[in-house]
Amino acid sequence: MSFRLAAAELTLPGDTLEEKFAFVRTVGFDGIELSARGDGIFGARIDELRRARDAGVLMPTAVVHMDHFIGDFDAGRRRDAIEQLKIQLSTIVAAGGTGIVSPHAFGLFSRRLPPFVPPRSVEDSRAALVEALREVGEHAESVGAKVYLEPLNRFEDFVINQLADAVSVVEEVGSAGVMITADTFHMSIEEARVGESIRQAGSLIGHVQLGDSNRLEPGAGHYDWPETLQALEAIGYNGWLAMECGLSGPVDQVLPRVAKLLSR
Repeated sequence: MSFRLAAAELTLPGDTLEEKFAFVRTVGFDGIELSARGDGIFGARIDELRRARDAGVLMPTAVVHMDHFIGDFDAGRRRDAIEQLKIQLSTIVAAGGTGIVSPHAFGLFSRRLPPFVPPRSVEDSRAALVEALREVGEHAESVGAKVYLEPLNRFEDFVINQLADAVSVVEEVGSAGVMITADTFHMSIEEARVGESIRQAGSLIGHVQLGDSNRLEPGAGHYDWPETLQALEAIGYNGWLAMECGLSGPVDQVLPRVAKLLSR
């Protein structure tokens, strides 16, 4: 099976998406994962994204880049994150893409660090997440997109850390507009058996993000890439593999190495 590779928009040279896409094609990649900023910024790019789409640029997904998310403790910030996510979902469809990657929250709280006890219980936070995902999932379905819920490691989130956590929530939400992102960096911390976890999550995995054990590009750490690729093949995964990591060197040198490593 041959996987399609997407590079992160913010790491690419070029002033336009067309120029960035031309570059990724020269280094063995197939598309661009966009940066979905809040405050309406991503939505305001809709004409730019449509032009790029019409020019043949492949932009399958975008990642929420905000300082608050749908699991925020503050009701106002949580509501804003939900509304922003709806805008981002509509916008990625206009770009010809499939969905938006979002965690429950990033850096909001960790039970592994002081003060250890969150101001809202895990149970209540999970219930709030399910409620939010049902709302944004309904919108996603209405526009033909997906929300890709991303588990983060225990130091970055306190609710959704493993693929099994995400599976449980997505099954409870029960929306065709909500699936899972499997991020290899976070899996390297949280999953005891990565391949088995991927197989158990199965068809609920709608997107994959790439980062080695040191949060650099694939091949820069000690992550077991064959295990992950074999597991993805076993579940019949036909989505994208998107870079979500730092780079150990110049992008024009790093990306060809990644493409070669992940080619099957």
